[in-house]
Amino acid sequence: MKNPFSNLFKKKGKTEAPVPSPASGSDKKKQGFFAKFLKNRLGKSAIQGEEMIGVELTPQEIRLAQLTSNKSNQWILDRFYVHKIEGLSEGSTVLENPDKVADELKLALQKSKIATTNAAIAIPVTSAIIRVVTSPLMTDEELKTAINSDSLWENLVQLTDNLEDYSIFHQVINKNQTANTMDILFVASKLSDINSYTEIIKKGGLSAVIIDVKCFALKSAVDQINQIAGSIEESNLTAVLEFGLDENYVMILYENNPIITDIFIRSQDRKTLIESNNQEEMEALVRRYMTQVKQAVQDFETKYEKRIRNLRVTSNLPNVEEYLASFRKNMVNTGFNLFDPLEGIKIPAQLEESVKLENRSYFSTVVGLAFRKLDVFGYYKFVTAVKNINLLPNRENMMAQKKAKVFSNFAFKGVVGIVTAVYIILFGLSFWQIQTLGKKIVGYDQILQTHELKTIEKDKLAKELGMLNKSLKLSTSIKSNKTLSFRVLAQIASAVPKRIKFKRLEYNGSNQVIIEGFAYSDQDILKLINNLNVKSLISQASLASMSLPSTGQKGKTAMKGFKIACVLENV
Repeated sequence: MKNPFSNLFKKKGKTEAPVPSPASGSDKKKQGFFAKFLKNRLGKSAIQGEEMIGVELTPQEIRLAQLTSNKSNQWILDRFYVHKIEGLSEGSTVLENPDKVADELKLALQKSKIATTNAAIAIPVTSAIIRVVTSPLMTDEELKTAINSDSLWENLVQLTDNLEDYSIFHQVINKNQTANTMDILFVASKLSDINSYTEIIKKGGLSAVIIDVKCFALKSAVDQINQIAGSIEESNLTAVLEFGLDENYVMILYENNPIITDIFIRSQDRKTLIESNNQEEMEALVRRYMTQVKQAVQDFETKYEKRIRNLRVTSNLPNVEEYLASFRKNMVNTGFNLFDPLEGIKIPAQLEESVKLENRSYFSTVVGLAFRKLDVFGYYKFVTAVKNINLLPNRENMMAQKKAKVFSNFAFKGVVGIVTAVYIILFGLSFWQIQTLGKKIVGYDQILQTHELKTIEKDKLAKELGMLNKSLKLSTSIKSNKTLSFRVLAQIASAVPKRIKFKRLEYNGSNQVIIEGFAYSDQDILKLINNLNVKSLISQASLASMSLPSTGQKGKTAMKGFKIACVLENV
């Protein structure tokens, strides 16, 4: 088998230490301003990407993991589930059984109760072509033009098939201004393999939005655990050994760049790993294996003048501890310890039993995938290339859709925020008005009671005023300056019943007053005469004449006209 890691990293002199790919100076300022602007406007979650589930597909089992972080920036294992697959023949692969694996994935999602549909998956290292190639220093536009014309990869990478048959990811990882060169990470995989994996994920009920390579998913897990542990030394230099039936390699993480060396094992060695209890066969396998490991470590130490004291081991072998004991005997000055990808991660009580294993190292890939975020706004490419690897075909269109979704959600939240703010303002104004009006109506009950009393008093005075006005009106028809006239007038006014209306009073100046008016009935006229006859200043009141009822308005009773002659007492 061709080594997928051959020529992965070219030798560099001391002056060519890895530097971040973004240019310094004004470019950094622009990138910092852009990142800060987006964080302020869209929020941290939108910048760093969408949440997703890590999915690792193997012929033996399906592993699912989802990680979230709390307000204290502590990672929490939100979902974790391992689903065993039965019925596949020994030695078969995932791509040889797509329908079976898809059905098992659907069942695993139902049992795990995971709601997230975004999935990050990883393809085997043997399905990927990984190179770090050196090219002349170019601007981003020049690099884009060279890639679009296919001239760059044809000159720097020799592929056995056409470029159109591959899904390719690239990222500038180092720039050397002195030598006028730059190093580009090149990762590619056959489109047929990528499409097969995405189809399995789709049939299982998920949407593949990130397709990584297993070695880089492992690096993601190691990086995060180093960060959680807070070890600066381990963050700058970490060595990992993948030892198992499927993949075998040494990955040295130095200043955030992976240096990977493939470890070759024979088909007979795989059989020994699975079945053999023959101590001699196991020791022979270890000697061949460790010879390659020693060479990879020595090459690194010679090249970078750094000492590797420990190797973190990930393995899916049930008897891995037996082999680690043999490894330690072969490299006595180097430690071999199983890597725990869940170290420092908060485990909820309901998941403690499912992850309570002596060897949790084989969860490294799925946990590393769970750490990934969909890089919608290119946040991670300003940090390091290997955190941004995505072999998904047409990922640019998918990113554009996700970006549009983020902006639409932002716009929707903005509209909701504006409407909410308007309602809050209106509510505040209403509350202020209520408080103001409340102060104005203090003592309302007392005022209402006073108003009622004043109204009664007003009605009483109005009645008295009516009587005075009536007396004054009648007095205008009397031409006299004697006091007697006014006394007579007062007695006549007090004798008038309710259903009588006066038209005119005539006083002859001596002993007679003629009253002319209208009445509703004869009884009213008689009552007026009787009332007048009992007055002290009137000796006799009698009916002088009476006219027929006048024509009343529609709906009203007609009234009779009358004249009453009153003879006054001699005073």
